[in-house]
Amino acid sequence: MAELWICNLERLCRHLSPRRLAAFIATQTHFLQNWRLPRKATLRTFLCGLLLFGLGLFSLFIGYDVPDTEWHTDWYSQRGMKRALYTTLVRGRQAQIDIWKSEYSKFYYGCSERSRDFAPAVRERLSNGYLLIATSGGLNQQRTGITDAVVVARILNATLVLPELDHFSFWKDDSDFSNIFDVGWFISSLSKDITIVKRVPDKVMRSMERPPYTMRVPRRSNPEYYLDQVLPILLRRTVVQLTKFDYRLTNSLNEDLQKLRCRVNFHALRFVKPIREIGQKIVKKMQKMNPRFIAVHLRFEPDMLAFSGCYYGGGDKERNDLAKIRKQWPNLPEMSPDGERKRGKCPLAPNEVGLMLRALGFGNDTNLYIASGEIYGGEETLRPLRQLFPNLYTKEMLAGQGLKPFLSFSSRLAAIDYIVCEESDVFVTNNNGNMAKLLAGRRRYMGHKRTIRPNAKKLSSLFIARNMIDWKTFSKKVKAYQRGFMGDPGEMKPGKGEFLEFPYSCVCKAAPSVYNYSSNQTNLTVELNDLRPERVVGIQGNVTHFQQ
Repeated sequence: MAELWICNLERLCRHLSPRRLAAFIATQTHFLQNWRLPRKATLRTFLCGLLLFGLGLFSLFIGYDVPDTEWHTDWYSQRGMKRALYTTLVRGRQAQIDIWKSEYSKFYYGCSERSRDFAPAVRERLSNGYLLIATSGGLNQQRTGITDAVVVARILNATLVLPELDHFSFWKDDSDFSNIFDVGWFISSLSKDITIVKRVPDKVMRSMERPPYTMRVPRRSNPEYYLDQVLPILLRRTVVQLTKFDYRLTNSLNEDLQKLRCRVNFHALRFVKPIREIGQKIVKKMQKMNPRFIAVHLRFEPDMLAFSGCYYGGGDKERNDLAKIRKQWPNLPEMSPDGERKRGKCPLAPNEVGLMLRALGFGNDTNLYIASGEIYGGEETLRPLRQLFPNLYTKEMLAGQGLKPFLSFSSRLAAIDYIVCEESDVFVTNNNGNMAKLLAGRRRYMGHKRTIRPNAKKLSSLFIARNMIDWKTFSKKVKAYQRGFMGDPGEMKPGKGEFLEFPYSCVCKAAPSVYNYSSNQTNLTVELNDLRPERVVGIQGNVTHFQQ
């Protein structure tokens, strides 16, 4: 009897009128005063009953409801036809947020200015020698190497010679630095940080008794390594070349050097005019058709699929094709396709990207730009994505004959895609490669423009089971799984991941002095009376924490 009374007490209270509730309380009080505990009952049971009785009354008066375990699945629910919205909590209320952009992005900006303590660049004749850099990999891997090369030259007080690009990687692109990046802009924009020359002066080369010393430093080396191991050689030999220079500098540096990284990557590395012009031409065409568009870095090229070790249902032909490509990397370990997919290491198939976007709330009238090289399977692979989003475009479709001078150069084509993805309203990454990381970082630096990363680890199991669940359930689960993967401020903690992916030292916020919450509006409104910039340390819940 006691157990039954305890279990049903709260349920009964919810349905009683105030007058009946008073009578009920009086009855139960009399009952408790005259009720004797059975011999087998314990004091603990009696106290638990009293506690539950009190909780029932408390919840009745404050209107508390037992939380629905599926509440979070409506986090990105669509509201209306014109705007795709998802919901999140702002001070206990559900606020509608546009999935095209973060509500708080307007409060963030890039800040990579030199500090007062950052000494001017050392002139060439006073430097410790000349630093030659041989980069490695594709365009964006080389871009990372160039950025770090500038910082290393600063650490060594060396004169940097214009970096040499990789002509022997998988892509076999023989483009030089000057074919892709604006050399004059690169040198002049960094003139206050380091001295850069196009080549080692002939006079210096003739005075050298031996060729430049060549070495390869370990990955993620810290500044002390360069000062202890590289600087003495540079002082003795005058010219040192560092080879395979990609990710050879630690992710953790002091703030001045991190800001230098930002100045290099986000400002100094400007593409040459022909690449900029054709990139902007494509952007304008996309915006003319629809003011807003999504750029998807599909990354479904044969080399990527081979490197990932994943399998997409193409039978023996797919296995043989990708195995042939994998032989070009003899050190690649054997991988389990199923295991890699469960770990979230496999790029989504094009149709899976489309399903994810539709489930998030983007309609089939949305314009998609596909940033990609040769897609494995060609148009047959793209067909399911095109059925979900008929307004699908590529640089080949939009640039026409203007693309002809670039067709033989994979890095220059990648640079064009980079520009379009940078300018898009929403950028969707499909793997965690170099281009995805650099663009994600740049979009954070430019004000947290919406960047969607598929939560591949959770989505993979959902795609496997999609034929066994209805669309509404599928959509709810996608929205729930993508929470925290939409490019909002505070999704990543400072110091986590690659610095150029989350350049926390270079992202500032205008600190608002007043936060107003209107009683009849769910959206947060901020009065920016105090525009004093403070570096964002992190965001927890709805509270932004600043460095004091």
